Amino acid sequence: MAEIDINNIVIHCSATKEGLWVNAATIDKWHKRRGWRGIGYHYVILLDGTIEEGRPVLQQGAHVKGHNKNSIGICYIGGLDENMNPKDTRTTEQISAMAGLVLTLKQKYPKADIKGHRDFPGVAKACPCFDVSKWMEEIQ
Repeated sequence: MAEIDINNIVIHCSATKEGLWVNAATIDKWHKRRGWRGIGYHYVILLDGTIEEGRPVLQQGAHVKGHNKNSIGICYIGGLDENMNPKDTRTTEQISAMAGLVLTLKQKYPKADIKGHRDFPGVAKACPCFDVSKWMEEIQ
């Protein structure tokens, strides 16, 4: 298969309460209920740091309206506190897994920018509920 030109690696949260166990299969069901062909993210990071694959990277994702064609979507489980307010709920295992995945993808797609969902124009969400650019400075 032909390689695709990736311009953005986008971090998302599942917008679920802290500690709630959700996986890629759960998100796949949610997205199918919305009428999508399946999960919109390429990777999902579970609470224990396990990385599950969603859509194949060679398939266009469905995670940032208007920016899906040349991007990879990564979703960590969590993002909300017990009162459903935005919160960086990433576990130590999720942070470690996310760092490894993002740095690996950045090596494979060196032109790609690493962004949070909220960093795109017109996105009125807190997702992924942490400052991705600040975090990238910390891990590089």
